[in-house]
Amino acid sequence: MRTNIKIGEESASPLNPGRRAENKAVKNKAVKKQRPRTDMRSQRKPGTSWRVILITIVSILVILGILAVAAYFIAQLIESKYFFCYKSLKFIPLANACNGKADCSGGEDESSCVAQFATNSTFPVRLVSNLTVLQVYSGNMWGSVCADGWTPQHTQVACQQLGYTVNPYSTTVSLDSLSPEMKKLFYGVGTVGARTIQSNVTIQNSCSSGSVISLTCSNCGPEVPASRIVGGQDALIENWPWQVSLQLGGQHTCGGSLVSPNWVVTAAHCFTGNKAVSRWSVMPGKTHMSSLGSYSVDKIIVNEAYNSELSDYDLAMIRLSNPVTIGASVRPVCLPPHQLGLRGGASLVVTGWGSQQEEGPSSSTLQKATVPLIDQTQCSAVYGASLTPRMLCAGYIEGKVDACQGDSGGPLVYFDGCWMLVGVVSWGIGCGKAGYPGVYSNVDQMLNWVYSVMQQNS
Repeated sequence: MRTNIKIGEESASPLNPGRRAENKAVKNKAVKKQRPRTDMRSQRKPGTSWRVILITIVSILVILGILAVAAYFIAQLIESKYFFCYKSLKFIPLANACNGKADCSGGEDESSCVAQFATNSTFPVRLVSNLTVLQVYSGNMWGSVCADGWTPQHTQVACQQLGYTVNPYSTTVSLDSLSPEMKKLFYGVGTVGARTIQSNVTIQNSCSSGSVISLTCSNCGPEVPASRIVGGQDALIENWPWQVSLQLGGQHTCGGSLVSPNWVVTAAHCFTGNKAVSRWSVMPGKTHMSSLGSYSVDKIIVNEAYNSELSDYDLAMIRLSNPVTIGASVRPVCLPPHQLGLRGGASLVVTGWGSQQEEGPSSSTLQKATVPLIDQTQCSAVYGASLTPRMLCAGYIEGKVDACQGDSGGPLVYFDGCWMLVGVVSWGIGCGKAGYPGVYSNVDQMLNWVYSVMQQNS
């Protein structure tokens, strides 16, 4: 507000002309000082306040992101060393979980551990040779099943016993196409009245129809384009949709193969020292390594005959808590028939995210490599008594193409109308090392165990 200085009316002349001049200067000075101030807020450029708000929001989000990442890595670090007891809300050293002694309230640290399974019985149904001829075990004898009187109901029952069943169907195979071994004994079927095929059969000398039954139980192992692994190439999961990542605490540790929506086949040695089931998860359907969207694990079952020193019977199975959703990038591989009859030189494919060189980092992208089957006699010359009937060799004697660390438990597959799981990555000396081809668990030799596990844990 301006301040006005009044001059007396009695005299028009100043009493002190010098003082008047001074007053005038003061007046002018006062006027200058009291000039109305412009509101500084009105001088701000439009949008300035929004810019401040935006910067504040971004800063908060960045801070939250940093905190979230830090919390994740701290959680991973803790989880790698400790087991959390949910009921008693405490941590125990990871080594104390699944050690046979209850350290958590209610023994939760011992209630969900890797289990062992042995079977002393013969699984009563099998498919034999590349013809997938159905054979049944009854009265301690294997026999091929005649096509006489066979119905779609019989197909359904037999395939249900074999596990994964999607659009099962049967065809017939002429007796003339069978090997002498497959014509030693025949079974005929009666009316379907039981849940097992072996309960519906009777011995026959021959088949009046002149043919036996061949089964296809699912749409597993679809054909893919021709188009970890040392010396391998980038691959798409859509071409190898049975490949899964086994993750320990969210970190890729081993590979595995879907053989049904609920079951994964892998290697027993993957679980040495890591026996708490709750720490494992399975990631299907990813070309690039990720832990988002993984499936929790309900059971881990290791072959009881597994010998860690010899790597013999190196096979395990995982049952998922919930079945996977079948699609273009997720689909089971076929289990092979007994006595598939592969010979040295047969073309096989191994896939995985393992190291691309010995002691190197894992690959973030799925890799594939084509490797030939090595004759058992030739491989025995390399590994001697270390090579058992439960193992097979694939790769090149000169090396360069091989599975490696991180590929363990992954699939070795063969194509004959469909992709079949003939091997599981097990062990070797080095990766792609000259003179030492890769060694795989021979699935054919342990099919009885695989089918028994699925049947008794369904």
